[in-house]
Amino acid sequence: MQFKRTGRVAIFGGGSWATAIAKIVMHHEEKITWYMRRDDRIEDFKRLHHNPAYLTGLHFDVDRINFSSDINEVVKNNDTLIFVVPSPYIKGHLKKLKANMREKMIVTAIKGIVPDEGTTVSRYFERMYNVPEEQVACIGGPSHAEEVALDRLCYLTIGCRDQENARVVAELFTNKYVKTSVSTDIEGIEYSSVLKNVYAIAAGICHGLKMGDNFQAVLVANAVQEMKRFLTAVQPEDRHVSDSAYLGDLLVTMYSNFSRNRVFGTMIGQGYSVKTAQLEMEMIAEGYYGTNCMKLLNKRYHVNMPILDAVYNILYEKIAPSVEIKILSDTLR
Repeated sequence: MQFKRTGRVAIFGGGSWATAIAKIVMHHEEKITWYMRRDDRIEDFKRLHHNPAYLTGLHFDVDRINFSSDINEVVKNNDTLIFVVPSPYIKGHLKKLKANMREKMIVTAIKGIVPDEGTTVSRYFERMYNVPEEQVACIGGPSHAEEVALDRLCYLTIGCRDQENARVVAELFTNKYVKTSVSTDIEGIEYSSVLKNVYAIAAGICHGLKMGDNFQAVLVANAVQEMKRFLTAVQPEDRHVSDSAYLGDLLVTMYSNFSRNRVFGTMIGQGYSVKTAQLEMEMIAEGYYGTNCMKLLNKRYHVNMPILDAVYNILYEKIAPSVEIKILSDTLR
């Protein structure tokens, strides 16, 4: 079905990326609907004119936002639904959903795998909610919320099997500081966005161990090759992993100080336990969950993925980072 944007756009999620996306969308839409699970957070947002927990320096005209904690009403009354909740919580948010999404345009900005399902978020919407595949899109590319908040130039790729629908979604996200392109490789973009978080944790661990820039460069080069092997195995397609949706997202997540996955990995490399690092960050490092999901998924494909295996062994098998990274370093070229 050819989707036509009507102006009824809803955002689901209350984190930093959801907040940045709301800012982007409001360049085009006079009013938006914003679903947040917590009513107290909504009331604080209305009173303060900014998200009370994330990107607090970014102010909004709250008269242009219809806040709601009723997911069914939000789905029922809007046509473009942008989901930006952390992947570990997506099933919990959707548990109360009864409204039909079959005729909606679903846009996922979630960079993770649906836990216990072993599937991408786009596939989850297709299988569980009967949304036609041509009406599901994803957002990929290097895009830190903190830089969007500062109007720094950002490049996004909209993945959708229907290119015309991808262009409709791309128009919603294009403005003076956001450039967009479109792609049919929705699953490749989604899987790469999960893997780049895993590799960012690896980069952070190595940074915490003071491995140095030379080793980091080799780690990045091997991460690109590992990502390419997995994407080829799971979804063979004529893609170029050097494109910004893949390599660009990988680089910014592995190197940037805005990367929560890199920060999380650095803490692990410095000797923090997983639990302590998570508590101190007070933010979700999706790569932690993505590591387990990708490890389980790779049992089906049997791709050679030494970096994924090393991160899994450190986070879930409690192997000392110095020991595991030494073993990994002997496999890299």
